[in-house]
Amino acid sequence: MRELEDLMKSLGIKNKSLIFREALRLFISEHKWRAGGSILGVISVVYDHEARGIDSKLTDIQHDYLNEIVSALHIHIDRKNCMLVLALKGSSERVKSLLTRIIKLKGVKLVRPVLMSVESEGLES
Repeated sequence: MRELEDLMKSLGIKNKSLIFREALRLFISEHKWRAGGSILGVISVVYDHEARGIDSKLTDIQHDYLNEIVSALHIHIDRKNCMLVLALKGSSERVKSLLTRIIKLKGVKLVRPVLMSVESEGLES
């Protein structure tokens, strides 16, 4: 509880119910996308670029999801490791499929999706 009070103080929040409401909203947003519907967000992938064929496999996967991938950013972490950040928009089923394919690749070290349901955020058109 002390940690929560310290955080509230640093954020200038005096009401615990505001903190709990925000935490619940973020929890729902973070997990609702798994239930289906339209989603948006990013997937960060850290991988060993020296792993055999991984760059071309990642490129091939991206080409299979052109309708879902809005943008891609490649970051050189060091001489051996790279990060790929994919900005996404589309159906949760397609994004789940994309995630599964990336996770299965040899050389992928970490995959971190940050996705949200478009409907739960009031972003539908």
